[in-house]
Amino acid sequence: MKEELIEILFQYREAFASDDEPLGAIKGHEVEIILNVERPYPPLLRRPAYPASPRAREALESHINDLIKLGVLRKFQNNEEVEVTTPVIITWHNDKSRIVGDFRALNTYTVPDRYPIPRIHECEPVRYV
Repeated sequence: MKEELIEILFQYREAFASDDEPLGAIKGHEVEIILNVERPYPPLLRRPAYPASPRAREALESHINDLIKLGVLRKFQNNEEVEVTTPVIITWHNDKSRIVGDFRALNTYTVPDRYPIPRIHECEPVRYV
């Protein structure tokens, strides 16, 4: 089982963050999020932004700009309709900020997708690699 786990981790190594790639990603692969609800979407999927302090707003803008540069997010044009929104907050630890999305409502309406590598409970026999 240990050898199988190492082989799978190596096979999907691009999915994990590294010093060269701050975010893990499979290049050339886009994920389609399928919702199990029809348009117009319910109000739970159009949540307004949470209030934030000026310090948190500045950190949020910085994180969003970084995610745009990495190709994770894209800016919408003024004339584009955004059908689903989810609020985010900034958390702080040792004076460093982290962006955290509240995806609970979205998860409720999302059709589950098969995870590409074994889930942690499937690797239970291999506690330490």
